[in-house]
This record gives sequence, structure tokens and C-alpha cells, in this order.
Amino acid sequence: MRGRIVLPLVMLLNACVPASQPEVATRASFTQSSLPPMKSFAATVPPAPVRSNNDLAIDFIELSFQMESGRRLPVLTRFETPITVRVTGRPTATLAPDLKRLIARLRSEARIDINYTKAPEANITIQAVSRADIRRLLPQAACFVAPNVSSLDEYRAKRRQPATNWTLLQKREKLAIFLPNDASPQEIRDCLHEELAQALGPLNDLYRLPDSVFNDDNVHTVLTGFDMLILRTYYDPALRSGMTRGQVAAALPGILARTNPAGVQRPAQFATRTPRDWSKAIQTALGRSISLTSRITAAQEAVRIATAMGWQDHRRAFAHYAMGRVLQTTDPENAHRHYTTADRYYAQTPGTGLHRAYVATQLSAYAITKRDGAHALRLIAPHIQPSRQSQNAALLSTLLLLRAEALELENRPAEARSVRLDSIGWARYGFGPDWAVRAKLREIASLNPLKG
Repeated sequence: MRGRIVLPLVMLLNACVPASQPEVATRASFTQSSLPPMKSFAATVPPAPVRSNNDLAIDFIELSFQMESGRRLPVLTRFETPITVRVTGRPTATLAPDLKRLIARLRSEARIDINYTKAPEANITIQAVSRADIRRLLPQAACFVAPNVSSLDEYRAKRRQPATNWTLLQKREKLAIFLPNDASPQEIRDCLHEELAQALGPLNDLYRLPDSVFNDDNVHTVLTGFDMLILRTYYDPALRSGMTRGQVAAALPGILARTNPAGVQRPAQFATRTPRDWSKAIQTALGRSISLTSRITAAQEAVRIATAMGWQDHRRAFAHYAMGRVLQTTDPENAHRHYTTADRYYAQTPGTGLHRAYVATQLSAYAITKRDGAHALRLIAPHIQPSRQSQNAALLSTLLLLRAEALELENRPAEARSVRLDSIGWARYGFGPDWAVRAKLREIASLNPLKG
């Protein structure tokens, strides 16, 4: 089992997102709507990472030979034949188009021989089930992948048996991915990208990676240039299932010289490893069903560890972001100071444009509550395009809704109406059914002091 955890690390404001609502979004609710039509993103190719091959080799080894739990994986495992993918269960209308776009990217960018099929058997089965079905097995998971099964019933029967133990796997032949069919289109797509990437390749996440879905901060929601390079390396002909850590390490310099020639002469950064105590503190600070006192203590510990480690990168920023999240409802002034500090550290770390966009939602929301529309507009403007390029509809729609409120504060109502209308199509993809979109509209409108 390997799953995307339901951990609201990057919740937008105090978002009323579908995952936290008691109502269930049906497939019909995404197509039968009184709101403007749902918008979708055009195909894009993210830029290749700018990395030293020495750093990439270390990242590859740590991603590929360890699980998030800390358990070591004795050998590399992957598919050794052309890969087929099928969909079963009750998929939403958006799943198939998103899957076909992702498969096209995997073929062109990662050079993986992978195809969609309607045959009754496939190497990878994507089963669309309810969130309740998933959480009955894994209460904290939004979605997950498991080896040697092709259905949730089969996984239920083989759970905790050797067949579904990743550490005993010698090669990959049959896997199943379980996605929710009652979540927003974006949440389903995000699960699809992360779980299919892990079904094909690495099983670990590393907080030190700023530009990857292989990171539990959940900032990146679609596969990045870094992720495609890792997967391309994973399926290089010089590697094969059964290779040990040492054998893979010996092969990586030659592989990366082909897949990332710009990184051969680039000096290594040798980023420090992330202590498990820091990861645990972050998860506690941003977790659910935890007392405020415990969350504050955990966030303080995350900031303390980041400071003691001497970090100046996105992990130091994320600790302050987490502190801001915890304090937001009880001490907004102090929360704002932590968000500002987070933005400062993100600004000096390459590859964190999307992170800064999340912080901008908090900083601009604060400016709106202070009736400073002009400042809010300046904060929002640089982050609209990065959000669009990253295909993050929830983030994009939130930024646009904040821009609309800021425009109203600046007495530009016609522009505000136009921007708000534009945001709704993205919100329908990002947040799902009408009630969730309207809840987001009300939430952001409530920030505007002109609206009482």
C-alpha cells in the first residue's frame, strides 16, 4: 500500500473544500450546473529541472530504495514489459480525459511504453470508488496504490499478506490504484498523477524536493519536469528490476549524463536530509482532529528544528507557513508575520514559484481585510500565470476571487465582476459541485469589509 494522505498542508484560506463537507458530490453534479461551464487546462510541458547530476543521483536513490515509513526496499522494482492501464468502477466524466493526457505525457516526456486499454486485464487497474470505501481501509488516505491486486475487494482479501508487501516485491507486473469518484475533478486528477507515478516508479517522498509531487507538502499536484526526469531515469535500459542500491548507484552517472546532460558540470548542492521529527511536527501541526494547543506546539517545534538545522530553503519557509496556518484564526497578526517570513525564504529558493502563490493567497486575504485593495492586487498579480501553468484550478480560482474583492475595494466593480465570472469555471474544476463553488465564493467575499 502507498497512498496520498489527506493532510491539508496547502489548504487555501479556511477553504470549504469538498473533502471536508458532509455532502457527497455525484457525477451528475459536475455536468448539470447553473454556474458557468467548467474550464480545463491545455496541454503543457513543464520545464526540465536545473539540477546537478550528483544531487539527482542522491535524490533518485533515496526516492527508489526507501518508503515513507522508513522501511528500506532491498531492490529496484519496475515493469519490464510494455505497460497497459485500464479504468474500472464508477469513474467521473473527467477521469478518462485527464488519464489520457497524463499517459501522453509519460510517453513523450518520460519515454515510458504505456498505453490505455479497454481490455478486461491490464498491468495497472485504476478503480474509481467512493471516499468512504477508501477510508474504511485507510482512514487518512485520499487514494492509494497496491501491488499484485486489481480491485478493492482483492486488496481487502490480501491486505497484510506477502503479495501486497512492497518490500518483498521483485518486479512489478500487476498493480491497482484506488481513486475517489465523489471528489472534485482536481482532487481526482491530483491523486491520479501521484499514484500513477508511484505505481510506475519511486515509492518515497522527500520534503527537500521543491519541485516534485514526490513531496508530502502536496504543493505540486501534476507531474513536474523533475518527476518526468526521475521516471525517465527509472525506465532507462541500463536499469532493471532486482538491481541493488549499489548497482543502481553505479549506473546512475552514465544514465543521467544522457537524460540530463546540463547537470554533468553543474556543482552539487548536497541538501541536508530532513529529520523525521520535523516531518512528524509538520504533520501534527497541519493535521485533523488535533487540539489547537498540540498543533501550536508542533508548529513551534517545526520552526525550532528548521532553525537549528540552519535551513534557508523551502523547508524553513514551510515551517513558518505551517505556523501561520495554525495561528490564522486565533492570532491573525502573528500569522501574517509568519506568512511574510515564509515568503521571504521561498523567494530565495529556486523552484518555489507555486509555493509563493499559496502564500500570496494568505497575504492578499490579509490585505483585503485591512481594506488595502491596491496592495492585495500587487501581491496577487505575479502568481496568476504560475498557477495556470501548474494546472492548479483551485489555487487559480482562489487568486482570481481575491483579485475580484481587491478590485471592488479599489472601486472597479465592472472589472471585479469579469474576474469573478472567469474564476467560477476554474472553481468548478478545482472545488467540484455547485455548493462547494458557492461556499468558496461566500468565504472569500466575507473577507471584504465593505460587505459587512
